[in-house]
Amino acid sequence: MITMDVEGMAVLAPEAAPVMLLREREGERRWLAITIGGPEASAVALAQEKIRLPRPGTIELIGKVVESFGHRVTGVEVTALRDGIFFADLVLDSGIRISARPSDAVAIGLRAGVVIEVADSVLEVASVRVEIVGAGPDAELPSAPPDPVAQEREVEEFRAALDKIVPEDFGDPPSEPGD
Repeated sequence: MITMDVEGMAVLAPEAAPVMLLREREGERRWLAITIGGPEASAVALAQEKIRLPRPGTIELIGKVVESFGHRVTGVEVTALRDGIFFADLVLDSGIRISARPSDAVAIGLRAGVVIEVADSVLEVASVRVEIVGAGPDAELPSAPPDPVAQEREVEEFRAALDKIVPEDFGDPPSEPGD
């Protein structure tokens, strides 16, 4: 499993669904874009910014239910990509794993302050590498741009890289046992 940071949300085209952007914390610094719904993007953004609403939303409710049963969320893992659909697990302190949509799992994980991880096999087929213009291919990307202009430029470069992706870049999806 590879540790990822939630870099934020993006809308890559008008009328398109939001995309949750994850970036590898160390190593190759690959990006993973997962298309999610509008309400889910809002939940992730609120959790990322640690904004508390007057009344708990579904994400906060799930966290409270887990706690009321004497458990806590200890991790979030994006485990698979099958037929263009990402799969994730919430990992509880007792070792229990709960299957969840990546957007929900990430929002819950952000609220719980736990590590977000992605299976290397998922990154191998679905991630992109973004090279900063003017930097060599081995240059270390900063973990956070020093100013908003630099951040916007980095997001634009990432969007440009996404625009060049074609389905063939992802190869054939892995076959299920028995196929």
